[in-house]
Amino acid sequence: MDIPKQYDPKQAEQNHYERWEAQGYFAPEINKDENAPVFSIVIPPPNVTGSLHMGHALQHTMMDVLTRYKRMCGYRALWLPGMDHAGISTQLMVTRELKKEGLSRHDLGREKFVERVWKWKQESGGQITKQMRREGASVDWSREKFTMEEDLSRVVREVFVRLYDEGMIYRGKRIVNWCPNDQTVLSDLEVQKDPQAGKLYYLRYPAKNGNRSLTVATTRPETMLGDTAVAVNPNDERYRDLVGAVLMLPLTGREIPVVADEFVDPDFGTGAVKVTPAHDPNDYEMGVRHKLDRIVVIDPQAKMTDAAGAEFVGLDRYKARAKVVEKFEELGLLEKVVDYEFSISKCERCKTVVEPLISTQWFLRMDELRDLALELMTREKKPQFVPEVPYEKVYTNWLENLRDWTISRQLWWGHQIPAWYTGDGGIIVARSEEEARAKAGAGELTQDPDVLDTWFSAGLWPFSTLGWPNETKDLKTFYPTSLLMTARDIIFLWVSRMVMMGLKFTGRRPFDDVFVTGTILDAHGQRMSKTKMNGIDPLEVFDKYGVDATRLKLASVGSTDIRWNDKQVESYRNFANKIWNAARFCLMNSEGATVDSASLNAADTALALHDRWILSRLNKTARDVHQALANYQFHEAVQTLYHFFWDDFCDWYIELTKRDVTIEEPSPVRNEARTRLLTVLDQALRLLHPFMPFITEELWLRLPAAHEELLHQAYRGAAPTIMLAAYPETNAGLINDVAEWEMQAVIDLISRVRNIRSEMNIKPGEPVPVLIGAPDEKLRSVFLANANQISRLVRASKVSIKEQLEAPRASARAVLVGGAEVAIPLEGLIDFEEERQRLGKEKEKLRAEASKLEAQLGNPQFAERAPAEKVDEVRTRIADIAQRTAQLGQTIENLR
Repeated sequence: MDIPKQYDPKQAEQNHYERWEAQGYFAPEINKDENAPVFSIVIPPPNVTGSLHMGHALQHTMMDVLTRYKRMCGYRALWLPGMDHAGISTQLMVTRELKKEGLSRHDLGREKFVERVWKWKQESGGQITKQMRREGASVDWSREKFTMEEDLSRVVREVFVRLYDEGMIYRGKRIVNWCPNDQTVLSDLEVQKDPQAGKLYYLRYPAKNGNRSLTVATTRPETMLGDTAVAVNPNDERYRDLVGAVLMLPLTGREIPVVADEFVDPDFGTGAVKVTPAHDPNDYEMGVRHKLDRIVVIDPQAKMTDAAGAEFVGLDRYKARAKVVEKFEELGLLEKVVDYEFSISKCERCKTVVEPLISTQWFLRMDELRDLALELMTREKKPQFVPEVPYEKVYTNWLENLRDWTISRQLWWGHQIPAWYTGDGGIIVARSEEEARAKAGAGELTQDPDVLDTWFSAGLWPFSTLGWPNETKDLKTFYPTSLLMTARDIIFLWVSRMVMMGLKFTGRRPFDDVFVTGTILDAHGQRMSKTKMNGIDPLEVFDKYGVDATRLKLASVGSTDIRWNDKQVESYRNFANKIWNAARFCLMNSEGATVDSASLNAADTALALHDRWILSRLNKTARDVHQALANYQFHEAVQTLYHFFWDDFCDWYIELTKRDVTIEEPSPVRNEARTRLLTVLDQALRLLHPFMPFITEELWLRLPAAHEELLHQAYRGAAPTIMLAAYPETNAGLINDVAEWEMQAVIDLISRVRNIRSEMNIKPGEPVPVLIGAPDEKLRSVFLANANQISRLVRASKVSIKEQLEAPRASARAVLVGGAEVAIPLEGLIDFEEERQRLGKEKEKLRAEASKLEAQLGNPQFAERAPAEKVDEVRTRIADIAQRTAQLGQTIENLR
């Protein structure tokens, strides 16, 4: 059979994906079994503005592994793709485009701007879907969704109206997180807390009666212009007599009271805190408890308002801060300023310092939704987090402390809030403008200009994409979904909200399990980010090493954080080449043979040891991979497959069966050996396919076989593809621990002899006598039965197998399993004196290396500062050197 010497990944990647998609293999309808079990998973919708990064590639790889695996197991498998409209990101992207043209969104107006965003989306957005095809993602593109599509927008409006009608959505004034740069409100989860070195200012407020004063400590002196009280802890003896007193607020001429509130920490600053209800969330709550005024002194542009006073109006908040401090110093009321480290709130997207402001917004009450999610966890322990620790506790702790969700955003791109205002200020919430007009009757209506938080529609994703509120066939078949795969940083933003919304509107959980992926860090252990410029483009890795090799590396990450290293991907590219070369050998020696599953079920007595062994290893591998994937142990599955194919199949089985496979003349022995080899290869390719789809398809289609008969019965009639071949099941009757033990003894013996040849510089083609001593009769009989294989694979001039080892002193020896020994007499094979000198030099070189490493380990700076894995690496190397040095010493002694 003609097969290229080298594998061309790019050609295979392009050709096979286009064919898979065109043939409809990704759609669940390809499965014709009416009683097929169902597997469904929705993609975490990437932003329409985005392009593929390592986080996407990681999640997509593991989702594809599971989807392909389930499909091959006969499941009606749906992996549903789509994109998120990414409100603020997309609006900023298009705003930048307009800026290049000398325009702003306000120049266009809302309607034209939204049209421009849709145009951008059609032309430039969605780049990630092209890149997903490059990954090999077997998503059903016919069901692709976009959160701003009309059918999904209809779901958003339906949910909003229902929640409003139940009193769960309300409009009101509350303190919110405001981004002065993006000019929109942010939820608590869109605010990042960063540690910052700053100042703590001690400001003195005189009492009205003039006898005393009270000093407060603050990191934001500019907000004192909006203070309406000073609070102390009721149990603080220092200030008990001041509760109820009146203070004069400097720079304003206003009088403010001293109130007692248990929220105050007596150990912070002086134990007395200023209260600015309009500009601090905790102060806002205190203001509610004590019925304090809310004086807004900072506006949405982060500039001081009229209420701040004539001297400060129009100033930027930071310039106002400097001026307030200057004035207090002039008045002798600045007690001191000290260095202080504290957390500062920043907009997660643009990093602008957030300003807490009182604003009229739309809110969603979370009490009922929170209770639904907590009850599900208590009652059914769902969703099941993998890993359970720490994510289940993180999830429930957050739910228990949940506050009302600010769902409105001051943007133009997004789901416009379905609320209309009448001329007299009435609010009409409806599914459409027509419905709103029908409710309102005559009169003018104006729709609320705000849009909903992007995460509002994202929370509906598992059921909105399947046709809810209609009882569609997809909703009945694929909801609840089987699994959600996600990153740890959106457990709150997305996972919890999907659970709450799913329970509220369908009465069922949206998914059974949540697998939380690990994070890919850079080589220094840092998170990858655009600002750090340390990201790695997965497409570049695909180009360099091939998609299959990259996928295998990504799948092995599982739930652990790893430092990215190209060398690991390179090793998997070498693995892909190993697969290609092994398959090429099988195919070039396939005349007269075909893939035949019956060849794997022959009676034990009829098979040679190496055949019984490979069938046992194959079935154990299938068993272990099934078990690993059932438990989302991706790393274990990858390692199991890697070692089976590389070690068992390539390094040993092909070598052990090569004599029969390469017989020149056709014969039943040759045909049987070739058929079994091809059939094991077929099974191995199927096992590997979910992880390495392209190379396995390329090779599987070349196998001499009736490919249609190899498909899972649910896909009979489909055009042949390994995607639809039955995933290998475990035949427990073929797992043979005795055969594995015997074969391992033979492998151990052959490996030891090969090591001796290499270490003693014996020419590769030089036949050597092999002397074996095996006191254990059972082990001795195994060696005797396989003497021909042993002789061929170690190039022995003779093989002597006795109960006790009888070997000249000048022999190279090795200990085997079961107390056996092997020796190769060296007389006539090497120059003893020359070899003693060579080994002596090697021994001294190793001693010098060990001394250097021990000195490094003895250096306190290295032991304390070096990464733990580096220290362990040095210790392991020292131990290896000690073992090797002892072996060299024994060999030198034997050569005397």
